[in-house]
Amino acid sequence: MERRLFIRQCGFTTLGVALTLQSCASVYYASAIRKENQLYIQKSEFWFLKKDQRIEREFVLIKTANVKYPICLYKVTDEEYVASLMMCTHNQCELNAGGGIYSCPCHGSEFSARGEVLEGPAERNLTTFKTEINGDQISIHLV
Repeated sequence: MERRLFIRQCGFTTLGVALTLQSCASVYYASAIRKENQLYIQKSEFWFLKKDQRIEREFVLIKTANVKYPICLYKVTDEEYVASLMMCTHNQCELNAGGGIYSCPCHGSEFSARGEVLEGPAERNLTTFKTEINGDQISIHLV
């Protein structure tokens, strides 16, 4: 293996481990209700109380039957949420989320919280789903 390639791959591995460790503390799987091709999540899934202080989550993860990868729901603003399938479009590795980005531990691709490619080798944006807000509830349309 060439020295440059070895150093580059070590860097990707280090970045993946660092992002995984950083995001592990804040990974939260939200409760969702599935009705046909929609998921329903309460906005309150994005916060929790710690020592009587309300803490806001940047994102929540959702696992659902019949979908191999989790769906990540990023809170962009109080009235805008982006739902993306956590599957890298380069080689179908499961992504890590945190710090406002998705990162691929396999080959180093990075995506914005909106699912747009920031860094290759991936060339296609993530699969994203339409979201709607109705009061205190967020719906994700899976088709």
